[in-house]
Amino acid sequence: MHAYAIQESIGMVKLDAMENPHRLPAALQAHLGQRLGALALNRYPDGRVNDLRKALADYAQMPEGFDIMLGNGSDELIAMLALACDVPGGSVLAPLPGFVMYAMSAQLQGLKFIGVDLTPDFELDEAAMLAAIAGHKPSITYLAYPNNPTANLWDDAVIEKIIDAVGEQGGLVVMDEAYQPFASRSYADRMARHGHVLLMRTLSKFGLAGVRIGYMIGPKALIAEIDKVRPPYNISVLNYECALFALEHRDVFEAQAKELIAQRAWLSDALGAMPGVKAWHSDANMILIRVPDAARTFDGLRNRKVLVKNISKMHPLLANCLRLTVGTAEENAQLLAALEQSL
Repeated sequence: MHAYAIQESIGMVKLDAMENPHRLPAALQAHLGQRLGALALNRYPDGRVNDLRKALADYAQMPEGFDIMLGNGSDELIAMLALACDVPGGSVLAPLPGFVMYAMSAQLQGLKFIGVDLTPDFELDEAAMLAAIAGHKPSITYLAYPNNPTANLWDDAVIEKIIDAVGEQGGLVVMDEAYQPFASRSYADRMARHGHVLLMRTLSKFGLAGVRIGYMIGPKALIAEIDKVRPPYNISVLNYECALFALEHRDVFEAQAKELIAQRAWLSDALGAMPGVKAWHSDANMILIRVPDAARTFDGLRNRKVLVKNISKMHPLLANCLRLTVGTAEENAQLLAALEQSL
């Protein structure tokens, strides 16, 4: 195995990690600084964390009879799910290519991981998914909505068939909506029909990647079981106060997301008109492209101080693919100019 690698980004236009490129306005920075400075850092986190749970439940319009738990980013929630479902014969299933932590958390916990390839158009392979569910009876099936790194939303009818099939086998389905602020649809309004579906989100794409807050919503009985493996005080006082502050000023972050969606449309059009580039439709704050030579193009961009993600070796379906984060208008213009020169 290899440790999770973070690319060196000092002095670069950083478009490799799907971060919100906008910082807090100066007035809000000062206000937040005062709040954080007044916290009792000498004490363990207290009941204030429950204020954040309630605020996030309201923000996500959590259904009646459901509960919410927090993680140090979605990564910790994924790790806790693997730990909670580590039973004899337990396994994890997810479409590929997908988020690398689904497989890594399973393998680190000693669970079998089953990857099911998407179609060449990055759609769910309905027959292959249903066959894998019937054959392996996975404890957890992950469906990223939209998917990373392909940035697309899958067919809702196929998703329902998969959810029903997993339910019949006694497994859980985790709908991972990390990129929900930029997506045209959410599964949140449909999850109440099922007793085995969990909804997972993060505040990283909302604009708080440095704060590390993930949250998961599901039926109370399920959340109560998973919560048993949660480390004590897993959310720091600084983290939950930052998150509460952000939710109090959600209009600022929603305006930023709206701007990024507009930039995504502009960038997609420009990429689509560029010779030698294929760009896929995106419902996230990233765009997947295919170029004639991913390694050469990536190096060309990096030499021009633009950092993207070379995912061409991640999976055969991603041959010669790069993943581009949607940045500010200025960053996107720099990206396009550097890409044109690098091709």
